[in-house]
Amino acid sequence: MLVDEDPEKAYQHAAYARRKASRLSTVREASGIAAYTVGKWQEALADLRAARRMSGRDNFLAVMADCERGLGRPERALEIASDPAAGNLDTADRIELRIVAAGARRDMGDTKAALAELQVPELKERRARPYVARLFYAYADVLEELGRTDDAREYFARASSVDREGVTDADERLAVLEGVELVDIDVEDGIVWTDVEEDGGSEEFVEAPRDRRNDSEDRGDQGEERRESDDRRDEREDDRDRDRD
Repeated sequence: MLVDEDPEKAYQHAAYARRKASRLSTVREASGIAAYTVGKWQEALADLRAARRMSGRDNFLAVMADCERGLGRPERALEIASDPAAGNLDTADRIELRIVAAGARRDMGDTKAALAELQVPELKERRARPYVARLFYAYADVLEELGRTDDAREYFARASSVDREGVTDADERLAVLEGVELVDIDVEDGIVWTDVEEDGGSEEFVEAPRDRRNDSEDRGDQGEERRESDDRRDEREDDRDRDRD
C-alpha cells in the first residue's frame, strides 16, 4: 500500500481526495489514516471522528486514542479506550486499543497500570498473528521497564516466534537482553556473517555448525579414504618385495 511505501505521498493524495469529496466516510477515513502516519495528530483525529460519525464504525478507536497521546493528552486517550463501543471491536482492534491504553498509562508515569492494561486472555495465544506479536512485544517492553528481565525475555521470545510479518523488532530486543549479536546465516553455504561492521573492520565469517548427518557422512568418507590409502601402501610394499626377489 502507498501509505506504507511512501506515507508523505499517500498523505498528499488523501488530502486532495478530501478536498474533492469530504462528505464520503471512506475518504475521511483514508485521509485520517494518512495524516496519522505522518504525525499530523490533530488533522487525523478530526478526520477519523468525522468518518466515525458518517459510517457508524468504531474500528479506528485505537488510532484516535493514539492521536490523543501524540497531542500530549493521555487522559483523553484513556477515555477513548474506555468507550463502550470498544467492547464490540474485533480481537485485533481491541488488542490495539489495549496497547495504546498501556502507552497512555506509561505517558502518565504509571507503569504497573500499563502492565494491567495488557493482561488480557490473548497473552496465552499461540497462533502467529500480527496483533499477537504486538501484544507480546508491548507486554515484554513494560516488563523490562519494571525490571522483570526474565519475564521480559520470555515475552520478547514469544513475540519473535509469532512475528511472521516483521511488525516488531523483538529479535533485536531479545538479543540485547541475551547479550548476543545478531547474525545472518546462509543455510546453503554454511556461512555466518554480521550485518553491521564495528570499527570499520573487514567482514568476518566463520563456518556454521554442520548438521549431524553431514558429520556422519564426512566420517564415513574419511574412513573410506583411509582404507584406500592402506590398500595403496600394501600394493607398494608387494611391488618392493617382488623387486628384491
